[in-house]
Amino acid sequence: MIVLKDILYKVAIESLKGSTEVAVNKLEFDSRKIEANDVFIAIRGTISNGHDFIQKAIELGATVIVCDTLPDQLEVGITYVHVGDTNKALAFMAANYFDNPSKDLKLVGITGTNGKTTIASLLFQLFKKAGFKVGLISTVKIMVDEIEYKATHTTPDSITINHYLAEMIEMGVEYCFMEVSSHGIHQKRTEALHFVGGVFTNLSHDHLDYHATFAEYRDVKKSFFDNLPKTAFSITNIDDKNGAVMVQNTVSKKLTYALKSYADYRAQILENQLSGLLLKVNDNEVWVKLIGTFNAYNLLAIYATAIELGLDSLEALRLLSDLESVSGRFQFIVSDSNITAIVDYAHTPDALENVLKTINDIRTKNEKLFTVVGCGGNRDKAKRPIMASIASELSNQVILTSDNPRNEDPVLIISEMEQGVAPHNYKKVLAITDRKQAIKTACQLAQPNDIILIAGKGHETYQEVNGVRHHFDDMETVKELLEQLGK
Repeated sequence: MIVLKDILYKVAIESLKGSTEVAVNKLEFDSRKIEANDVFIAIRGTISNGHDFIQKAIELGATVIVCDTLPDQLEVGITYVHVGDTNKALAFMAANYFDNPSKDLKLVGITGTNGKTTIASLLFQLFKKAGFKVGLISTVKIMVDEIEYKATHTTPDSITINHYLAEMIEMGVEYCFMEVSSHGIHQKRTEALHFVGGVFTNLSHDHLDYHATFAEYRDVKKSFFDNLPKTAFSITNIDDKNGAVMVQNTVSKKLTYALKSYADYRAQILENQLSGLLLKVNDNEVWVKLIGTFNAYNLLAIYATAIELGLDSLEALRLLSDLESVSGRFQFIVSDSNITAIVDYAHTPDALENVLKTINDIRTKNEKLFTVVGCGGNRDKAKRPIMASIASELSNQVILTSDNPRNEDPVLIISEMEQGVAPHNYKKVLAITDRKQAIKTACQLAQPNDIILIAGKGHETYQEVNGVRHHFDDMETVKELLEQLGK
C-alpha cells in the first residue's frame, strides 16, 4: 500500500486541503484512465488543460487531486494538493511512487538537436557487447535489457520513465542511456531523475513551433546541464558554437570532444568510405562501420562516455569498431544494378545538410544523387524553405513530397518548401505529393551507380495523414520498388 504522504517528498506544496494519510492506487494525468483511489495530476498541455477534467477524474474515482489552481468548489473526502507547477510535482511524485529507481542505475542523458538516438542506441549496444545489462529510452524504442517496448515520445512522461527504470532495477540493469528532448526538459519530465552524466551533441534549427526563439530552445537544453550534480560528468561538443554555453554554469565535471578543436577527446578522420570510417581517436586508430563526419562526432561522444563510465580505453575502441548502424540512421541498401538507396531520419536543416555532404564527400560525382524529402505538418514551418534550399543545392535531382502531413494539406507544405529553392535550381526540383510515388519516381530515374537519399522519416513505420496513422516504411518501400522495377 502506498500512502499519499510518502510520494509527496520534495514536492513544493503551496496549500493542502484534506488528508495525506490516504492510501492511493496509482498516478494519472489522463482523466480517461482514472480508477478508484487514483491520484489525478492536472497538467496544462499545449492542446488541453487537465484542470478542466478534475470533476470527471473525481467521478471516475480519483481521491487525490494535484493542481496549480484550486477548483471553486471542493468535494468532501477529496484531498487537494495545490502546487506551483504540476509538471514538476508529477516528476517528483512519479519518482517517489516507483521508489526513485534512477538512484540505483548509472543513468546518462543525451541531448542536442541531432545525434541523440544514434548515441543513446549505440551506447546501449556497446555496453551490451561489454557484458552488462543495459537499458535504453529512445525515440526508436525502449529496451529493458533484452525486452523491447515501443516508444511514443523521444522523452516519455515522468510516470512512464520511472515505470521502465523500476523495471530495469528488477531486471538487474546497471546502465541506462536516455534521449533527453527539449520538450522533456521544458515539461520537467527529467526533473527528479538522478543522472550520472550528460552528453551534448549539437544545436541547430528545430522545434521553433514549440519554443518561441532559438535562444529559449538553447537555454532549455542548457538547463539540463545546470541541474546535474557535482558527482556527474558533462561531455560537450566544443566544435559546436553552443558547446561551451551548455556547460558554463554546471557544477558537474566538464569534458569536451571535438574533431576541429583542442579537446579532452579528439578524433581525426583518416578515411571516409561507404563501408566505414578510419578514425584516429586520441592516439589510436580504429575502423568503424558507420560513415560521415556527423557519425565521427557521435562515435567520439560514445567513446568519451564509455571512458567516463569506467571502461578501459582499448576495450572501448574495440567495441566501437563492432557497432552497427541504428535503424533509419544512414541505413542503406545496394540494388542488383548497383543503385544505392539511403534512408535517414534527417528532418532538420542541419541533419539534412550533414547527410548530403557526407554522400557528396564519398561519391565520385560520376553518378547522380536523387533526394526525396518532405517536412512534417503541424510543426516548425520556418525550416521548410531551408530544407528545400539545402536539398536542391546539394543534389542533382530533388523530389519534394509528403512527410507526416498530420492535419495540414501536404500540397501547401510542399509549396512552402518550394519558396526556398533558388531560381538556378528550379529545373532540378519536382513536387510529388504521394510519398510512395515520389520514391518510385526516384527509383525510375536512377541509373546504375546512382544514389537515392530518402530523408525525414528514418525508422518510422507509419505516415500520419489527417490524424490517422497508415503503415509506411521508407526502407521497405524503396526495396520493393527497386525489385519491382528490376533495378
